[in-house]
Amino acid sequence: MKTACILCSQNCGIEVDLEGRHLVRIRGDRAQPASQGYLCEKAQRLDTYQNARDRLTSPLRRRADGTFEAIDWDTAIHEVAQRLSAIRDEHGGDRIFYYGGGGQGNHLGGAYGRATRAALGSTYTSNALAQEKTGEFWVDGQLFGRPRCHTSGDFEHAEVAVFVGKNPWQSHGFSRARVILKELAKDPARALIVIDPRRTETAELADFHLQVRPGTDAFCLSALGAVLVQEDLVAHRFIGEHTSDFATVSAALAAIPVADYCARAGLSEELVRTVARRIAAASSVATFEDLGVQQAPHSTLNSYLEKLLYLLTGNFAKRGAMNIHTRVAGLGGGGGGGRKTPVGGHRIITGLIPASVIPEEILTDHPARFRAMIVESANPAHSLPDSQRMRQALAALECLVVIDVAMSETAQLAHYVLPASSQFEKWEATFFNLEFPRNYFQLRAPILPPLEGTLPEPEIHRRLVRALGAIRDEELAELHQAAARIPTEGRGAYAAEFFRLTAEKPHLMPLAPIVLYETLGPALPAGAAQAAALWGAAHICAMTFPDSVQRAGFAGFGPELGEQLFEAMLTRRSGIVFTVDDYEETWQRLDTSDKKIRLAIPELLAELSRLPSEDPGARDPQFPLVLSAGERRSTTANTVLRDPAWRRQDLTGALRMSPADAERLGLADGGSARVTTRRGSAVATIEITDTLQAGHISLPNGLGTSYPGESGPAASPGIAPNELTALEDRDWLAGTPWHKYVPARVERM
Repeated sequence: MKTACILCSQNCGIEVDLEGRHLVRIRGDRAQPASQGYLCEKAQRLDTYQNARDRLTSPLRRRADGTFEAIDWDTAIHEVAQRLSAIRDEHGGDRIFYYGGGGQGNHLGGAYGRATRAALGSTYTSNALAQEKTGEFWVDGQLFGRPRCHTSGDFEHAEVAVFVGKNPWQSHGFSRARVILKELAKDPARALIVIDPRRTETAELADFHLQVRPGTDAFCLSALGAVLVQEDLVAHRFIGEHTSDFATVSAALAAIPVADYCARAGLSEELVRTVARRIAAASSVATFEDLGVQQAPHSTLNSYLEKLLYLLTGNFAKRGAMNIHTRVAGLGGGGGGGRKTPVGGHRIITGLIPASVIPEEILTDHPARFRAMIVESANPAHSLPDSQRMRQALAALECLVVIDVAMSETAQLAHYVLPASSQFEKWEATFFNLEFPRNYFQLRAPILPPLEGTLPEPEIHRRLVRALGAIRDEELAELHQAAARIPTEGRGAYAAEFFRLTAEKPHLMPLAPIVLYETLGPALPAGAAQAAALWGAAHICAMTFPDSVQRAGFAGFGPELGEQLFEAMLTRRSGIVFTVDDYEETWQRLDTSDKKIRLAIPELLAELSRLPSEDPGARDPQFPLVLSAGERRSTTANTVLRDPAWRRQDLTGALRMSPADAERLGLADGGSARVTTRRGSAVATIEITDTLQAGHISLPNGLGTSYPGESGPAASPGIAPNELTALEDRDWLAGTPWHKYVPARVERM
C-alpha cells in the first residue's frame, strides 16, 4: 500500500506491507516523483509510531485532582465548545490562541482548524515555524516583496552547493539528499561548501568546511560577502539589471575587516577568501540555511547575509541556483500586516507569534492576555524553549484543548484531550512543497481504518464548528443539492453554487473547509471526504500558477485547469508533479513594484554595523561551554516517535564533547556527567568525538519524552533539551530561540 514517511519534511513515498495493524515491511516507492524510491534508515521503524502504547483511544477530561477520565465524543465536543465560547463571549475570540495545525506530514487537519478558529473569532496563531523560519521569511519579504517569495535551491544542477548550519545527510531538506550529496562530492568540477561548527556527515563530504566557532556565523558570512565586494567578485551586470540599493550594501561590506572577522570566527583568512572566490567563479550556486544558524545568535542577520552571497554573485532565477517555487498552500498563518502580539508588542511574521514569547502573552494580568489555547498536532511543553516556563503558562490557562495522537507532555496539562487518528489512518498530505523547477504533491489515502475511539481532525473540527453554531443546516441545503448532482454533471454546477453561496453569505467563507467537507466531501471517490479542502487549494494553485500547472501536463484554463489538478491529486496514489517551471518564471514571482530585488535591509545593516563591538569569544565563567540543544542524529527523529524502542543505539542520547574538553574535565567515553545551564541541569552519558571543537557540546533532538512502561508509567531515556534552554535567549527581530547556542557547564559526577 502506498503512503509516505512522516519523519521529516520530505515525506518520501513508501510502500507498506501490513500484518493486521502492523507495518511489517517498508520500502521506497519508485513511482513517487520526488523521492523516486529513495529512503533513509529511519522510515523502517514507523510501526513504533503507529502502534505505540501511548496512543489515545478516547476523549479525556481533566478532573479536579489533575487526573483524567474518559468521556464520549458528544460530551467532549459539547463541553469544549461551551468552555471556549464562554471565554469568547466574555473576553473576545482573540483571547483564544491556536498553536500547531500540522505535524510532519499531517497538514490537512490544520486547514480545517482554520474554520474552528473562525467560528471562535480566534485571530492569533503560531506553530513550529515560529522558532525556526520566520526570520528567513521576513528577510524574503524585504528582499523580494513578500515573505511567501521563498526560494529553493536547485542542488541537482548546481555547480556549487553551500550549506549553512545545515546537515542534509541527516536532516534532508530536499529530495534524495544523500544521493545528490554523493554526486556533488565525487564530481571534481563541482564543489560542496559547509559552514558548521561541527564536522557533520555532510562536512565530511565537503570540498570546503568552514568550521566556525559556535555563534560566529555572522562574522563568517559577512567576511565572505566582504571578500566578494572588496575583490570585486560581484556580478555587476546582474546587480545593475535586477537589484536596487547595491551601493548601500557594498559600502557596508567594504568596511568589514576580513582578517579580523575570520579570526573571531576561528577561521583561516586564506580559506575564507578561497571559498568566496569559488562561489564567485561558479556558473551556478545553490544555498541552504537551516536551524544551525536560524537558532543561534544573529539569526535573522544570518539569513540576510546568506542570501546576499547568492544575490551578489547573480545566482538567482537560473538553472542550478536559487528560484522562487510554487505552492499548494501557504506554510505560515497568513500575512503579518505589521501586527504585534497583544501583550508584549512583539513582531508577528507571516501571521505567526514568536514561539519564545508565548508565556509572556499568558503569564500576566494584562487584559489582552491569552486565556485559552487549542494545540493541534504539536507539543509546545516539550518542543519550545524553557519547558518549565511553558508548563507554567499552559497550566495558567482557563482552558487548554489538545488534539493529538498520543498523550504528549502538552496533553498531560490539558483540560480536554481529543484523540486524532494517526497519519496512516486518514487522508493526509504535506504542504512542504518547496521544490524547483518540478514541484510535487502527494495526497495519501489511509492504509488502516481509524483506531477505535479516534477521529480524523477534519471530523473533529466539523463537530466543533457545528457545536459552536457557526453553520446552520438550511444555509447549505442548495449546496448539498448541487453536490448530489456531481456523479452525473461533474463539479461545475457545484462550483457555481459554492461561489454564489459564499458571496451571498460571506460569513461562510472563513468556514469554507467545513462547508466543503460536509457538501463536496461525500461526493468524492474512495471515501476521500477529508480531502475536500484540497478542492479550493487546487483551484487557487491553478489560478496563481496557470502556466506552471499546464507545463506539468494539465490542460485547460480557469476552473477546468483547477478541476484537472484536483482530480489528479485525488487519484494518483504516488503523488503528482503539479507544476513545472522555466527558470525565468522566478522573475514574475517577485512582488516588488519594479520586479527588482531590494538588497538593502536597514534594520539588518544596522545590526551588521554593531558586530565590531561584539566579542564572540567572551564566556560567562560559570558557563564556559556552548551547548547545541537538538542535534539531529541517525538515532533521532521528530517526537511523533515517542517509543524508545525505535532507537537501536545511543538509547540515552549521549552528550557529545571534544577529546580536549573530556580530558580537561576528567571524563571518559561512556561515563556520566552533569550538564548545567542557566535554566536547569541533567545527567548525561558522555560520548567523546573529534567532530566537535573544544568548548562545544551537543545533545540530540527528540528525546526525553514520557512513555508508558509495560505495567505503568516510565520516563523515556534521554534529556529533553528544552529543560535547559531559556526564553530570553532569542533573536531580537524574529524571536527565534538560540537552541544551538546555550551557555553551559559540564561537571564530573
